Amino acid sequence: MRYLLDTHIVLWFFDEIEKLPESTYRSILDSTSEKYVSIVSAWELAIKIGTKKLDFDGGMSEFFRMIDDNGFGLLPVRRKHIKTLETLPLLHRDPFDRLLISTAIVENLTLITADENIHKYDVSWIWT
Repeated sequence: MRYLLDTHIVLWFFDEIEKLPESTYRSILDSTSEKYVSIVSAWELAIKIGTKKLDFDGGMSEFFRMIDDNGFGLLPVRRKHIKTLETLPLLHRDPFDRLLISTAIVENLTLITADENIHKYDVSWIWT
C-alpha cells in the first residue's frame, strides 16, 4: 500500500499516538507500505506554529527530522496536483486539505485521515 498522511495524522503519530486507531497505527508502521507526508502539511504546520495556534516542540526542524527518522517520503507540490485541485468540487473549504486530496488522487495514494469532509471526495482513504 501507498499512503499519504493527513497533517493531523502525522502530528498524532509523533505526539498523540493514542488518538490513532490500532489498525491505522499498524498501517503506518507496516514496513512493506510506502508512507508520504506532503510539503503542504509542513506549510500548514509552519503557519500554525508561527501564529501560535499550535505548539510543536522543536518547530519545523524537529518536524522534518521526525519525518526522516520514520522513513516517510516528503512530497512536493507539482503542477498536476494544482491542475487536479482546480477540478475538485467545493465540498471542503480548507485549502490545505483540498491540496492533500488532489495530491492523493494524482499520486494514487490512500489518504489516512479522520476528517469526515475528505471522505466526501472520490479519493481512496482509510480511517479504521
